[in-house]
Amino acid sequence: MRRPSFRPRSELWRDGGFTRLWAANGISQLGTQVSLLALPLAALYILKASALGVALLRSFAVLPFLLFSLPAGVWVDRLRRRPLMILADLGRAGAMASIPVAYWLGHLSMAQLYVVAGIHGLLSVIFDVSYLSFLPTLVGRERLGEANAKLLGTQSLAGLIGPTLAGGLVSAFGAAVAVLADAASFFLSGAFVATIRGREPRPEPKQTRARAELVEGLRYVFSQPYLRTLTIWISAGNLFTSALFALFIVYFVRDLHLSAATIGWLSAVINVGFIAAALANGAAVRRFGVGPMIAYTGILSSVTLLGFPLAPKSSPIPVLVVTGLVGTFLGFFMNVNQLTLRQAITPARLQGRMNSVTRFMYWGTMPLGSALGGVVAQGVGLRWTLAGACVGAILAQIPIALSPIRKLRELPEPPPEPALSVEPLSVFRSTLESDAGAPGDGGVAAPAQ
Repeated sequence: MRRPSFRPRSELWRDGGFTRLWAANGISQLGTQVSLLALPLAALYILKASALGVALLRSFAVLPFLLFSLPAGVWVDRLRRRPLMILADLGRAGAMASIPVAYWLGHLSMAQLYVVAGIHGLLSVIFDVSYLSFLPTLVGRERLGEANAKLLGTQSLAGLIGPTLAGGLVSAFGAAVAVLADAASFFLSGAFVATIRGREPRPEPKQTRARAELVEGLRYVFSQPYLRTLTIWISAGNLFTSALFALFIVYFVRDLHLSAATIGWLSAVINVGFIAAALANGAAVRRFGVGPMIAYTGILSSVTLLGFPLAPKSSPIPVLVVTGLVGTFLGFFMNVNQLTLRQAITPARLQGRMNSVTRFMYWGTMPLGSALGGVVAQGVGLRWTLAGACVGAILAQIPIALSPIRKLRELPEPPPEPALSVEPLSVFRSTLESDAGAPGDGGVAAPAQ
């Protein structure tokens, strides 16, 4: 009988560099869970914000992924990634610490929450692109799947513990003051990353212009069939799921009348699905193959989301718990395996740009989705808005389930050099044509986080 992937006998637990990155990731994710609850509650309870006002918080948080992801990828491929991660962590710590300070001084406003969300988003662009590009160098290609499962599983464990902690902190100290926990977590994360030594070679000096490097990254992503399919259709799905996530807390508070403490422990229970999937992912991939685990679990997890708007007002908790557990369990498989596939099929020198292009696309639709969700909810109500977003998310997963990704059993090798013969405009045209006939789409060798 195989040991679960989180047991300490795993080879990765003896790798000092990985364990430091794992600790940094876990601590910062735990703190982030506090802010995910505290910021919208501060807007609702302290500043009396509308549903649109709360939804815009998420828009400001993810807008930097639309504006800065592409140039960030070029920058990350030119510099060492670890120092960038440290600076991003320290900057996020300072931004989050400004919220309780402003509250104590009596100057907290929605404008400040939007600014902090934007700064946090910008620094998260730098951290995430650096982290995703640093990991293959740190652990090697052969251990990528296990490393991603452990890191995302730990994020899920933070999602289990964090909401309960967040609910308690908000109840005890208020939403604005509770954000201090997130500031402290970013500071500790930066300290752990600073202790990782001797794993990152200095990138070769670039003789080409930044624009040419950016175009090279775009060409690679949109001419590689698996990357192209994932990038387009996960981006479309995120347009709808971002509306869901932006409105969930408003829905829980105003339609279902749940307290902050209830929302906290409910979120914690739901995250058990992520942890269970993290433990099962290695065995599931060996049994079914990496492609089916991406193609089929994505559409199934989207179907389960319908349970949220269908939950009865009289006793919603059982439906919310079952829906959340099943949805997170299936969604983890999709996220971790599409991430591992992306990293595995991309040459090392293009990791930063590949991750920045996919993040630009994945996250770039989120500000629009969050804002549209708030606008639509003002007109038709929260339940109908959430139901419509669920249907949209399901439709966006169908092309992935029908694509050649579903036939992959193992991770393909990356090409030695990317094909650079396709012009940017023709790449986007051929993308739409080839994905329209996804079952016949072949090619070389597809967490979102």
